[in-house]
Amino acid sequence: MSEPAVVIEQPAPPALPAPGTGRTVAAGLLRAARPRQWVKNGLVLAAPFAAARLLDLGEAIRLATALVLFVACSAAVYLINDARDAEADRAHPVKCRRPVASGQVPVPVAYAAGGLLAVLAPTAGALACNGHTAALLAAYVAMQLAYCLRLKHMLVVDLVIVTTGFLMRAMAGGLALDITLSRWFLITSGFGALFMVAAKRYSELVLVSQRDGDLTATRALLGEYTLGYLRFVWQLAAGAAVLAYCLWALESSGGEHGLLPWRQLSMVPFTLSVLRYAVFADAGAAGEPEDVVLRDRPLMVIAVAWSALYVLAVVNS
Repeated sequence: MSEPAVVIEQPAPPALPAPGTGRTVAAGLLRAARPRQWVKNGLVLAAPFAAARLLDLGEAIRLATALVLFVACSAAVYLINDARDAEADRAHPVKCRRPVASGQVPVPVAYAAGGLLAVLAPTAGALACNGHTAALLAAYVAMQLAYCLRLKHMLVVDLVIVTTGFLMRAMAGGLALDITLSRWFLITSGFGALFMVAAKRYSELVLVSQRDGDLTATRALLGEYTLGYLRFVWQLAAGAAVLAYCLWALESSGGEHGLLPWRQLSMVPFTLSVLRYAVFADAGAAGEPEDVVLRDRPLMVIAVAWSALYVLAVVNS
């Protein structure tokens, strides 16, 4: 008798993601735009607040428009980046759930939506605000796309690009309203952004190191950094931000006529806010800056105290 033939079953090839319906594609596009990250664009309001600018209705509309356009630009970058990395994300245990990688949003649709937003946002900025705002939005999109394509693989340059993105947000409100941006505002905002960016990278490296995971699984360049270097960067940036703010408060408090030097007193909560955030950075828990800022109650109380002192300084100047 002949032996029965042995049938070896070949594993089925991985199924291609099924295309989504119109409603699910729209929902996927919204989710791919990262709504949780939109809070970062609130920095657009920083320059008018720092300049103590009382807005009329037209200026308020222009400022709100600049905020919405920055949200559109950041969404464009997220969509194009996800479309470009779709194949790699499908092999990632977490990123495979992203709308583009999972097939909820087809890659061509993500490219088209991202490209459309990238073109329309600067154009709308020129029409609704001014040429400076449009140029800033266009430069932001170009810089972020260059970051996604190449610059995120360059040591230190990646930190500078992400920091510059935050600084551009802080400048946008001032440019939209033709507010002169002081050197102290730019220095404080720049080093404050670098502090948070370096603390984020430090926290990511701490988390991956504690789990004995692949350092390049989350960011390709993360394994090139050391904990000591990133700690040095965020500590240096924190010190520079506090120093710049204190110099600004001392220099600009000459015109105050109130009972107390409110602007100088605002140095206390500003310094405390940096020290409080540094607690999370040092513990490796600052990987999601928006969660730290919005969920830590002591930090929110400090922010309210700083805002109150700053308003008193403006009222009494």
